[in-house]
Amino acid sequence: MPVVRSSEAVTHEIHGARFVSYATPLTGSKELCAWRGEIPAGTKAPAHTVNREEIFHLLVGELLVTLDGRTERITAGDTMIVNPGATLAVENPTDHTALSWVTTSIGLEAELADGTRITPPWAN
Repeated sequence: MPVVRSSEAVTHEIHGARFVSYATPLTGSKELCAWRGEIPAGTKAPAHTVNREEIFHLLVGELLVTLDGRTERITAGDTMIVNPGATLAVENPTDHTALSWVTTSIGLEAELADGTRITPPWAN
């Protein structure tokens, strides 16, 4: 049974947020990736379109999330299902860091509005 210790998790930073990856092919996962997201106060991540389903669970705090043009406030305990092809933007309008847990399948890619493709190392 592979166990990924918190001290072994790899941290990546992009667009003002921190992604702490636990389950990836490098840690033994065959199909899924999982990471903790840390979204600092005042962060407004750019909209991006994903090619894989994501399950986004908010552990701590609250966020404004825009999914395919519809904005909702989510709070700790809420789970958002982001389907492949959906466009997502996340904003933390509060003065506290929000923490999330995200699970997706290996091979996630995101495309920004300007056409830039991102292959996040924490999801591949």
